[in-house]
Amino acid sequence: MSEVRFDGRVAIVTGAGAGLGRSHALGLAARGAKVVVNDLGVSRDGTGSGSDAARSVVAEIRAAGGEAIANGANVANAEQVQAMVDAAIAEFGHVDILVNNAGILRDKTFAKMTLEDFRTVVEVHLMGSVNTTHALWQHMVARGYGRIVYTTSSSGMYGNFGQSNYGAAKSAMLGLMNVLSQEGAKYDIRVNMLAPTAATRMTEGLLNQDLLELLQPETITPGLLALVSEAAPTKMIMGGGAGCFAETRIYETEGVALHGADLTPEGVLAAMDKIRDPSNQQVMDNAFVQTRKYARMAAAAGGLPLPWNE
Repeated sequence: MSEVRFDGRVAIVTGAGAGLGRSHALGLAARGAKVVVNDLGVSRDGTGSGSDAARSVVAEIRAAGGEAIANGANVANAEQVQAMVDAAIAEFGHVDILVNNAGILRDKTFAKMTLEDFRTVVEVHLMGSVNTTHALWQHMVARGYGRIVYTTSSSGMYGNFGQSNYGAAKSAMLGLMNVLSQEGAKYDIRVNMLAPTAATRMTEGLLNQDLLELLQPETITPGLLALVSEAAPTKMIMGGGAGCFAETRIYETEGVALHGADLTPEGVLAAMDKIRDPSNQQVMDNAFVQTRKYARMAAAAGGLPLPWNE
């Protein structure tokens, strides 16, 4: 395998003043990328502001011989994001890589959570990722190249008590990735998701000291660099932590076809074991694959011809 390099590439990394974002920015710069280090400088819950953290990371990159600029745009503000993208292009000429890492936490049980806290977390994680992507999309289409990563979470994929706002925002990125990976394919825009487990401000207080030492951000960044490399896959959810990497995939079971007297709620409940049987489960490449599957199953169960030629 040839060495992964980013010479001539320009990357924007959001939330890059500390933790994972800082590690990603340093990792990209170390392999030749010019980096826009974005960080609003807020606390873990999104309050306050200041760009000292971003400037500190820029100083680290420059001290090591790399090129970087700091930016304090709020990713939830589309106008600020557009200004950040314009500044990056003015400084470096183009942008090739977008790492959506910025995020906040406002954890409470759903019963105690205010709608404001729910909406604010969704605005930062989901709409922040939408804003950055939208600001860069046409630029990447015109250049015929782009690498985009969304930072998801096991809280979104599997659930975590007290994080309904965070989990909803993180899982919503799945739909965004699925669609954009298809729309960007002919322009060599590859879109992936990273699901990290790391010792950062976001997990402070949730992990014991032994785990904190094991789950350093630097053990995850190699996975991120792979997802934004020229040889990157697309439409992949990569889990990472402590130097371990895996793929999360959504499968659909083979299921059953019900018709006639069996096509009732009682019939569905009676068939639940077969519906949930993981044998012969498969990945759906796109939404229409599922539509064709159901049409094929229903036609076979009813002794009818397929409504299309195969």
